[in-house]
This record gives sequence, structure tokens and C-alpha cells, in this order.
Amino acid sequence: MPFLLPWLSRRSLRLLHALGGLMGWLAFLLSPSYRRRLKANAALAGVGADERSAAVADAGRLVMELPRLWLRPRDEPIADPVRWEGAELLDELLARGKGLVLLTPHMGSFEVSAQAYAERFGVRQPITVLYRPARQPWLRELEETARARPALATAPANLAGVRLMLRALRKGETVGLLPDQVPPEGMGVWAPFFGQPAYTMTLAARLVLQTGAAVAVLWTERLPQGAGYVVRALPLPVALPKKAADGSYDETAAAAAINRSMEAVILRKPSQYLWGYHRYKHPRQAEPAA
Repeated sequence: MPFLLPWLSRRSLRLLHALGGLMGWLAFLLSPSYRRRLKANAALAGVGADERSAAVADAGRLVMELPRLWLRPRDEPIADPVRWEGAELLDELLARGKGLVLLTPHMGSFEVSAQAYAERFGVRQPITVLYRPARQPWLRELEETARARPALATAPANLAGVRLMLRALRKGETVGLLPDQVPPEGMGVWAPFFGQPAYTMTLAARLVLQTGAAVAVLWTERLPQGAGYVVRALPLPVALPKKAADGSYDETAAAAAINRSMEAVILRKPSQYLWGYHRYKHPRQAEPAA
């Protein structure tokens, strides 16, 4: 696979998305566990058969577009057309001169979201994004080098990464994370996600409530036929709970509010959500759901 990536990185987005659609269906047909999980997760959200089928192909497109996004030279912009909707919201939030937390679900091209922000706003306010390192050494090394770009830094999903993100916010910078990612044990609480308990990170709300940072949603729609992307910025649909006089807040209520916000965003374009993601898994040492 490492030898194939440079060749793929030079192919057109249209071809990569066509190959990705086939790959998504192959994974769906060849893996009974993945197929069951995707169907069950989509059913919880009330997603119909047509949108679920579209999501099968789109999961493959997500994988196949990565070489083109990761392996281009560091100083070159995204090779394909990128259009913005809601950029004025980010202009307004950045004008406050405080930290900014951008929340992105496992939806559309979340790799493009961070790169597009760095290209448009990074000179004003750089971004640090949280990621979970891959298990394979070669892929982990590729992630670390390919994702680090001008005005775009990365932080691993562990305590060291959390400290990096808090430090960035206190310097008035931007951070980005996927709040529907299952956190390690001890870093989450159980909260409903499409009506079923899901182990949910407390970090997303903590970054906002403990630092006073602004918060917004950023997600990128993948356009058909390799036509490029639309990056959308919007306010958080569900407000976070207020802090008490002593600065404390209900972590479970905050996590539930984040989940409801992600649900609202996902249902705007359910055909581009990763329904096959193992969202409801139980981390080994986490307390059981109530």
C-alpha cells in the first residue's frame, strides 16, 4: 500500500471518487460485521435505504481521496475547487481575538475541513487538530507528516494532545476535533446519540467551558463527479449548559448537548456520514452505560 499511494495522489479526484465508491461497496459486501453495524447505526437515526446506500459508497470515497490530500507539496493549496458557506461566521468569531473550537463530525471530507481552514484563516489564527494515531507504524508516520502543514498542527488523542490544545486556546488560537469519536476510557461519559447510549468525549465541551473559547461547527460536503468540496461553518445547534458560580458544570449534560448538535448537523446530509464507524463500542475499562 505505501508504494501505491504516490501513484494515487496524482490521479484526478473524479477517478479517485469513482474507485472509492467501488471500494466502499466491496467493504460493505465482504464484511458482515461492518454491514450489520452500518445498517444498525443508520436505522437508529431513521436514515432511509437510498441515503444509506449512498453512504456506503461515500465511505470509500473518503479513503481514496486521502492520498491526493496528504501527498501534495506542503505549500500547495488543495488541488480541487473549494467553496465556502458561512465563512463570515468564522470572520466574526476570529475578530473577538479569543480561542476558537471547531467541531467536525465523521461526515463528508473532514480532512479538507482542517486544511481549508488553515489556507483561508491560518495566517490570522493557526489551527491544531486532534487525531487518533494509526496502529500501523508506516501509516502513523504518514499521518504525522502529511497532516502538518503551514498554520496547521496536529495533536494526538491522549493527555499530551489535550495539553497542546489547551495551550493553543490560551494563546488565542483555533483547535479542531471530531466530537463523535469514541474517546479512551476515563476521558468520556455515556450520553445519548440518536437515542442510544454512546461513550462520548468530555473534551469538546471542556475546551469551550473551561477556556471561554468560541465554538462553531465546521464540515465539508463532498461534491459529486469529483467537482470539489463545499466547506460549511455554522453555529453550534444546541447550546452548551451554563457553568455554576464556582465554575463547575454537568459533564454528562454538556456531552449530551454536543451529541444533539452533531445529530442535527449529520441529518443535514446523512448520505455523507460514516454510519459504519464503531460509534457505540464500549472502551475496555469504561463504566457500563446506565
